[in-house]
Amino acid sequence: MNRLDGKVAFLSGAARGIGGAAATLMASVGAKVVIGDVLEERGRQTVREIEAAGGQATFVPLDVTQEASWAAALDTTVKQYGGLDILVNNAGIFVGKGVEDASMDDWHRLVAVNLTGVVLGTRAALPHLKARAKDSPHGSAIVNLASVAGLVGSQIDPLYSLTKGGVTLFTKSTALEFGRKGYRVRVNSIHPGVIDTDMGQQTFAMRAQALGTNDTEATRKLSTTMHPIGRLGVADDIAKGIVFLASDDAGFMTGAGLVVDGGYTAQ
Repeated sequence: MNRLDGKVAFLSGAARGIGGAAATLMASVGAKVVIGDVLEERGRQTVREIEAAGGQATFVPLDVTQEASWAAALDTTVKQYGGLDILVNNAGIFVGKGVEDASMDDWHRLVAVNLTGVVLGTRAALPHLKARAKDSPHGSAIVNLASVAGLVGSQIDPLYSLTKGGVTLFTKSTALEFGRKGYRVRVNSIHPGVIDTDMGQQTFAMRAQALGTNDTEATRKLSTTMHPIGRLGVADDIAKGIVFLASDDAGFMTGAGLVVDGGYTAQ
């Protein structure tokens, strides 16, 4: 189940956090993984950890906001591994400011990483995904990292929510377009709740600031209570969902959103 033997996967923003966990898990179930990130040393460390565990991995520098950077990263991937089966558009940032407080620079940065990065990644990877899909029983796969903030409103960062809502509908729309064109490229999104990563820690700090306090432990506890399952998520919770969506076990899924949120959006 959920094996990726013989598949090549490219993950953006995968030096650490959810992306790093997904890259590590993908390698453990047979994929050759390529990590693209601006965090070069951390990315190379993740590659070393994967290789030490017996997996195959490569790091490439990637600025998801730059078309030329994507082209170079995918060119390296295809030259090294012969093709591409899976794209994980994972890179994302969080600002944690309200509409009145966020600057236009904040907004432009959010859009550049969270939206433009997904569009550029999809465009750069698509020719390679289409080529490999021809010889795969269930085609190739794109997994986009959205968020519960792309499904329900956000009190803390409505601009982040706007970008993740865009990712949600871009996923559905590209799934329909690629299906109509016969590309055999499945596109699905995954929607994490609050995950205990560096970005999760950032949300605790931003929520505390919005409440006029520096007590991040209190906001962490508050975030925990918002998840009926009784705990925050961890990176591996989301990595397992990503691997499923990327695998042939999800071969009849496209245009779908997999919600992994401990019950957050069930309320």
